[in-house]
Amino acid sequence: MLEGLHPSIMRPYPLLAGLLAAGPLAAQPALTTGTPLSGTVSAKDTARFTLRADSASVVRIKVDQQPGNVAVRLMGPKNTVIGAVNATSAGYEELHLVTRESGTHQLQVTAGDSTGGAFRVSLLMNEKFAADPKRHTDQLLAPWNRPDGPGAAVAVWRGGKTVFAKAYGMANLGYDIPFTVSTPTNIGSTSKQFTAFAVMLLVEEGKLSLDDDVRKHIPELKDFGQTVTVRNLITHTTGYRELYNSLVLTGRRIDESDYVGREEYIPLVQRQPALQNAPGAEFNYNNTAFGLAAMIVSRVSKMPFDEFMAKRVFGPVGMTHTRVRADVRVPVKGATVGYSRSDKGVWRDLGDLGGSMGAGGIYTTLGDLQLWAQHLANPKVGTKASIAQMMTPFTLKDGKSTSYGFGLFVDTQNGQKRVQHGGADVSHRSMLALYPDLDAGITVQSNDGAFDSSIAFRLAEVFFPELAPKKAASTAAFDASKYDVKKFDEFAGQYPLDAAPAFVLTFSRSGDTLFTQATGQQKIRMVPTSDSSFALQGVVASVEFVRDAAKKVTAAILVQNGARQRATRQAATAAAAAWTPSAADLTAMSGRYFSDELETFWEFVVVNGKLVARQRRSADMTLSPTAKDTFNGGAITVQLERDRIGQVIGFYVNVARSRDIRFERVR
Repeated sequence: MLEGLHPSIMRPYPLLAGLLAAGPLAAQPALTTGTPLSGTVSAKDTARFTLRADSASVVRIKVDQQPGNVAVRLMGPKNTVIGAVNATSAGYEELHLVTRESGTHQLQVTAGDSTGGAFRVSLLMNEKFAADPKRHTDQLLAPWNRPDGPGAAVAVWRGGKTVFAKAYGMANLGYDIPFTVSTPTNIGSTSKQFTAFAVMLLVEEGKLSLDDDVRKHIPELKDFGQTVTVRNLITHTTGYRELYNSLVLTGRRIDESDYVGREEYIPLVQRQPALQNAPGAEFNYNNTAFGLAAMIVSRVSKMPFDEFMAKRVFGPVGMTHTRVRADVRVPVKGATVGYSRSDKGVWRDLGDLGGSMGAGGIYTTLGDLQLWAQHLANPKVGTKASIAQMMTPFTLKDGKSTSYGFGLFVDTQNGQKRVQHGGADVSHRSMLALYPDLDAGITVQSNDGAFDSSIAFRLAEVFFPELAPKKAASTAAFDASKYDVKKFDEFAGQYPLDAAPAFVLTFSRSGDTLFTQATGQQKIRMVPTSDSSFALQGVVASVEFVRDAAKKVTAAILVQNGARQRATRQAATAAAAAWTPSAADLTAMSGRYFSDELETFWEFVVVNGKLVARQRRSADMTLSPTAKDTFNGGAITVQLERDRIGQVIGFYVNVARSRDIRFERVR
């Protein structure tokens, strides 16, 4: 459920992966399948290998660290990074990607830390992408087709018939149980549509109204002086804090399976001093809202939520292998175990998120999800009118569409309407994508925390010809070498994603080099593909800029894995100048701070000339200045608060979906 954007196609590497410089190609050992090569690198070494690959070839490379810590990157024929990884300090590193050009590629192995070490590199796959969709799927999911790691499963259907269904890898490593097409697995936030559907059943029966004040059903919630409705809950437009993002600030290790209970939703809202936005004014993806929606379903129906879903939804639809896991301590028979690799390269079972019922928490199978998709087209319970409402994007108060209905994203893929929702629990991943006009759909599941479930969109393009990308003739004829880079200045600036305003894309130019940078991540070089579109180097992604009727640049569209994410341009006056605090400035910020809302302490200290934030259960976080009195620490932004004489008396912190949480200085 802790969702975000994802990298190109597979294995662990950050979104908008960083571009690394490469040296000239020289005589180097050639990699061939079936013949491992060995080497050693120290802190300043680079071991280089070559391989020949066609464009649109699937290349899979494994590097065993024996022992040591190495980083790996693959350079294309034009000396640009097309893939890189440094996921663990022990075990193996693996690259699995699709090439863009034919020619000699260079694999570079460097020290992953100050020591480096010995390694062995193996070319596991180097073959042209298969035209046959089934073989194509096998190629993309090859890293999960193994007896010693977690797996994945895929189902594709059209016209009421299963086109393809296959599972790969293991469901349970402790007992050597394989992942099968009938293995129940945690679908994370893909569950949200089921909660929304439950709400709609009660609306149809007249027991609930979408325009009800949520406090009518949960009077314990705080009255903020503005009405938050049931409709706001299931469209992510409440203004409430997001549970998991907020708890991270208290030192709760969600990534290490710290327990979270459903009883925490109401106190979180009660302690919130004000709404983050007016209800209906902003889309802010929010697990708190769906957790509360499940409570309302339970209170109105006078039935536990998991029981309601079993009797009123799963049973009538015929989903006999689906259940809500109301208590994460109660096992689900025959289900997958979710795994994430540690820094040491070891697979770990971290369990499921606690308190996720309503926002997630459903275990189901490929077959049951296909039944659900068919039910949405021809409902066995509920009405087509309710389902049509669920698939209608919500419109904000300013008239902008959120591209989100009730528990479902509604968008397009290469011109075809798409209704979809992904899911991510601690170590489970899921995607369900429907194409209503094609009477088709696809679902992908995995019990590997590093799996990128948006691969479902790519697979849909090979199974459904109508989704095949269409190349514009103007793009094919564009000569990037003749592009006047000074024209890029009209695009420069900051563009927060509409669906996640705390995630900002910043575009800039340095001489002849064009850059984009996502919040908390490295700068990435871009190359023009038209006068208003650019490809990101080292990542399978691109950006298109949007102009209004007056030719003014108003937005950017991030295109990645078939998804199109709109980012509205931030007014130039809102962007502050760069700021470099002095040593005295940093010392004056040092101290201990307390958040009454979260009931937790933070401490600011200066380490090696940098401001560092400490919380007793979290790792130290270095804060980098971005603008006057503003610091960034990865996904966290800190804004200092000063009194009338300029003394720092507190700060406000933003973390993705929870904003403006105040900490007051106590010493």
